Amino acid sequence: MASLAYYEILVALLCFVSLYVICTFDRRLLQEWPVVGMLPNLLFNVHRIHDFVTDQLERSRGTFLFKGPFFTNMEMLVTADPANVHYVTSTNFQNFPKGPQFRKIFDVLGDGIFNTDGDSWQTQRKLAQLHMGHRGFQQFLVKSTKDKVEKGLIPYLEQICQRGLVVDLQDLIQRFTFDTTCILVNGYDPICLSIELPEVPFAKAMHDLEETIVPRHALPECFWKLQRWLVIGQEKKYREAWATVDHILARYINEKREELRFGINSKEEGEGVDLLTSYLKNDGIMGVKCDDKFLRDTMLTLMAAGQDSVSSALTWFLWVVSTHPVVEARIREELEASMPKEGNNRRIFSMEQVSKLVYLHSAICESLRLYPPIPFEEKEPHQSDILPSGHHVHPKLRLLFSIYAMGRMKSIWGEDCLEFKPERWITKQGMIRHEPSFKFFAFNAGPRTCLGKDMAFTQIKMVAAAIIHNYQVRVVEGHPVFPSASMVLNMEHGLMANITKRWT
Repeated sequence: MASLAYYEILVALLCFVSLYVICTFDRRLLQEWPVVGMLPNLLFNVHRIHDFVTDQLERSRGTFLFKGPFFTNMEMLVTADPANVHYVTSTNFQNFPKGPQFRKIFDVLGDGIFNTDGDSWQTQRKLAQLHMGHRGFQQFLVKSTKDKVEKGLIPYLEQICQRGLVVDLQDLIQRFTFDTTCILVNGYDPICLSIELPEVPFAKAMHDLEETIVPRHALPECFWKLQRWLVIGQEKKYREAWATVDHILARYINEKREELRFGINSKEEGEGVDLLTSYLKNDGIMGVKCDDKFLRDTMLTLMAAGQDSVSSALTWFLWVVSTHPVVEARIREELEASMPKEGNNRRIFSMEQVSKLVYLHSAICESLRLYPPIPFEEKEPHQSDILPSGHHVHPKLRLLFSIYAMGRMKSIWGEDCLEFKPERWITKQGMIRHEPSFKFFAFNAGPRTCLGKDMAFTQIKMVAAAIIHNYQVRVVEGHPVFPSASMVLNMEHGLMANITKRWT
């Protein structure tokens, strides 16, 4: 009887709290409630989570403490303060590893470079730098990107123009970057981008993994762990996608081993090689044994990093340029000035041409400032500490950097922070203005600065130049464009656009 009475009291208390929240709830303000903490605000604003967090950070001068239900481990310090970013990512880097919580959420990545800290992370980073910085891989990057533009992207856009169809440009770019990333990392072209726009199991599984990881950030750990144990809901989808990815990567690795064993993989001089081939050919370097587990974790991590960041950056860039005709005109003028005087016509630009374009580079930086591919970064303090903002942190407190908010803070970028102005990246001498990474955080900062930064800029420039010079992109009138509540800053409803040719 005593346990029954206790249960009835608990139910009555929860009903009272719920009724009180409903009657007094203000969705715009972050409020802490009995029992449930600040979770109602988060759930009510999940559809616009990035802008909601930005609003709260503006109100709280760059940092605020989020508290979830008392029975969960959801206490989190959210910040967009550059001083905090610099301290955590550089000055006191050793005290802020990725931490065990990050590894739990992204367990599918195994022991890859994103999930590890300490000596393992340092060794993997040096190894990745060696392979990605090799001249052979750089050649392979340029050739593969140019080939996919010429043989995949342009033919599809030509068909769209000829038939007068509306295209989801986000889906098209995601297909393009999935193919190029798979070629660069594994040496195989899944042909996700073709006239038929087929559903590729590998691409679908990667998308499902990304989509199902998101709830793990917003829900108490016990909720998604229960789903995983019962094999239901998002966790069931997650497990199925994981199995698909493992199966495909295992096949890639086995086939690549066989190719190398029988000498089938020999490349022509100057073509370069993919990363999987490079890792296998240098097995044992730096004391790292490239067994199947290591290769699986490494290739999956590189796939996730390369595909998502470039596709997001390209999609937002093409949209924001298409909605700013003056910027679009200046980019075209710069592109035309870089060409031989043969008259205006359709053209694919080389890496040498686009690498020298100041205004194009500035416009890309400005787009990345407002629409960073990865909208947040998470850390966990190893020991208790005090941030430059004066906030105390401890090992059970998660630290979240809102990269999206950092690009929209007046205290960082000025009163015109919401305006798209590539000129803010150009000096009086006409050179690219350098902004410190703890202010412009799109590629992370400190020792964990993104290794693929230069690779991403190369791909974005080559693809953007080909589309902007050769075609006119116009978003379908009335089509809603806003960020999705996802781990990667994609567009919630895609980017439906009309594409027309500029040259006959």
